[in-house]
Amino acid sequence: QVQLVESGGGLVQAGGSLRLSCVASGSIFSINVMGWYRQAPGKQRELVADINSGGNTNYADSVKGRFTISRLDVKKTVNLQMNSLKPEDTALYLCKAVVFGRGGLSTYWGQGTQVTVSS
Repeated sequence: QVQLVESGGGLVQAGGSLRLSCVASGSIFSINVMGWYRQAPGKQRELVADINSGGNTNYADSVKGRFTISRLDVKKTVNLQMNSLKPEDTALYLCKAVVFGRGGLSTYWGQGTQVTVSS
């Protein structure tokens, strides 16, 4: 079994910054893709950014130039640096990892960390 634990959310004023972290633990041989999604009340879950094992990144258009995703494989961690935050960035941010473990390739989700941006 694999667990993902997120941290770093909180309340910030528009224009401010937050750094989210997600740590994976458990039966992990390797991690393929790690990423961040977000879900606001009444809206569908959407990709914010992800990064594969080769370091290739993918960002939602709405966060390009403001957010930066990075990973540290030795610590099984993915981070999301969020700058110039806007009220529309307010959402529950969830970590996702595609992991190769004992059972093969599986997808896991964390419980999420709340980000609230005030205007």
